[in-house]
Amino acid sequence: MASSGPVGVGFIGTGMISSTYLENLGRFPDLRVVVLGDLNPEVARAQAERFGVPAWGSPNDVLSHPDVELVVNLTLPAFHAEVSSRAVAAGKHVWSEKPISTDRESGRELLARAAEAGLLVGCAPDTVLGPGVQSARRAIARGDIGEPLSAQTVMQYIGPDIFHPNPDFYYAPGGGPLFDMGPYYLTTLVQVFGSVKNVAAFGSTGRTERSVQVGPRRGETYPVQVPTLVSAIASYVDGGVSQSLFSFDSPLKRQGVVEVTGTEGTLVIPDPNRFTGEVRIARGPVLGDARTPEEVRAVNQGPQTWEDVPVTGAYAERGLGVLDLARAARTGGRPLASGDLAYHVLDTMVAIDDSVRDGQVVEVESRVERVPLVDEAFDPFAATL
Repeated sequence: MASSGPVGVGFIGTGMISSTYLENLGRFPDLRVVVLGDLNPEVARAQAERFGVPAWGSPNDVLSHPDVELVVNLTLPAFHAEVSSRAVAAGKHVWSEKPISTDRESGRELLARAAEAGLLVGCAPDTVLGPGVQSARRAIARGDIGEPLSAQTVMQYIGPDIFHPNPDFYYAPGGGPLFDMGPYYLTTLVQVFGSVKNVAAFGSTGRTERSVQVGPRRGETYPVQVPTLVSAIASYVDGGVSQSLFSFDSPLKRQGVVEVTGTEGTLVIPDPNRFTGEVRIARGPVLGDARTPEEVRAVNQGPQTWEDVPVTGAYAERGLGVLDLARAARTGGRPLASGDLAYHVLDTMVAIDDSVRDGQVVEVESRVERVPLVDEAFDPFAATL
């Protein structure tokens, strides 16, 4: 394989999300998409023609392609670990859509095989590498809110069956709002507080059956096999507590709520499913010389004080993690959105799922090293290889 020039990339899975990846990877000089593969090769062919990719075919065509150094795994979640393991067995680095697996055993086995082969594994979400979350992390590192104490996150809406033509997998084991959207919020929390220590959670299923709302299967029903609302509390090894709500049952859409409270302020982080957005800090009332109960009450009921935090860093969309992984593979570095980080988030989600089922506090066994900040000089649009 090449040791200089763009890293050759092959895709396995060319469904809805592949368009976003292909649009963005084509803008990065350090990457070159050489082949697309899908169980339905005609789907891969259509995407290849649309985005100017020179070759297309089956997943095996991707794994055997001599110019592919890195495989982007965009299959359904239930197949993530299997397909990623096949890529590692073929001698390829691999980037997987989230989650890295739907169970601990296959996730651990994937990482062990990659380590033994000297290959790198990366996993979504890479939104945490964008200017939004990174600027928030730099504010925390500067001490802008003092010592982080707690956090709350909210992700709720009516569910993905309103837009996806084949939504069944969202409501099957390994799906639901926890495994679908949880990685964005939990990965952000781990970036702030470090490794999760234990969790306690409750859940419910709003409807036992749903129907397809769009596309050729509209009106077809399917069973709901997972909790569609999960409320989870997590504590962290290095201190801190978070509470998170994940729901596919809410007519009220409320997403992207991530608030970190410290000893000197509350930091509002942008939607972790996006790469940028506003970063703001709320400050409490200043009592000053107020002494009487009436004066204290007047200060406390006054307007909220807000500070805007500068958002800095190069903006890019999905695919940023693939680029970071490719550069690490060539230079001997470690990807920031790593397989180890993704496994810890998976371990946490499985623990939450276990807590919902058993009604008990569940320990999270895995640990992950603190994730370094993205270098502010990181430029996705520069040719560095």
